[in-house]
Amino acid sequence: MVPLKKFVSLALSGSLCFLSLLGRAQAQSIQEPEQASAPKTLFAQSAIRILHREFQDPRISYLLFDAQTQVLLSSNWKDAARPIALGSLVKPFTALAYAEAHGFEYPTHICKGEASGCWQIHPHGKLDIVSAIALSCNSYFRALAAGLKCEQVIPTAKAFGLEAPNPELTGDGLMGLGEQWTISPLHMARAYLELYRRRDQPGVRELIAGMAQSAHRGTGAGVGHALEHMDALVKTGTAQGTHIHPAPADGFVIALVPANQPEILLMIRVHGVAGAKAAVTAGHMLKRMEE
Repeated sequence: MVPLKKFVSLALSGSLCFLSLLGRAQAQSIQEPEQASAPKTLFAQSAIRILHREFQDPRISYLLFDAQTQVLLSSNWKDAARPIALGSLVKPFTALAYAEAHGFEYPTHICKGEASGCWQIHPHGKLDIVSAIALSCNSYFRALAAGLKCEQVIPTAKAFGLEAPNPELTGDGLMGLGEQWTISPLHMARAYLELYRRRDQPGVRELIAGMAQSAHRGTGAGVGHALEHMDALVKTGTAQGTHIHPAPADGFVIALVPANQPEILLMIRVHGVAGAKAAVTAGHMLKRMEE
């Protein structure tokens, strides 16, 4: 028979061992998925090195994802999980919400420039959804959002992992103008990866085509013109400045490269410039990775 004193000692020893193992298991289970090792292409490895070595400018924030695994490879973006206004980056999701409510048919629209509420003074002219995405035409999206209710946008936002807009939001706020619809940059980047994953679904093909066109002759041309050996899918946005140093606006860019089978997604914010100007910076970054 085991003496009581020795029995208690053995029990305590076993309990401490169990708690130690349990603590280790819990610590492992709550690790962020980004911390897990993931296979990286040579292009992705080059991208990580270039970003760490050459792009630590405090005016530039960036997120770099493996486009195939959705693993975050590199980040220089303080509070990337905090929802902020991201401007026209929401437009593809607003458009898809419209398509889902209208039999996956997109409208055409005649942009009259500033006279019809566009950011560009001169008219864009007659646009379909592909051109409207490429040019990020506010006139087109004002008209499209006017035919939407927030209750139609919320399911699409949730399906792509985005913070849903306030149920009372209407009109321009649903297409990214103002600061009423805020979204985490991390969530937005992953939403674009999901958008590409669904590229063959109704209503999505046109949005991907618009991003491809943006890189050639749209607001994302700063990326397309910089790349010599590959194409890109690009969407830009401009929103109220959220950088630590005040400025009227910040420019945002999401680029997936190569366009035909993306290996990386680069999302950047450039302090104090519009989205089209930020695309020039993104183009420079991607060109260095390409080299």
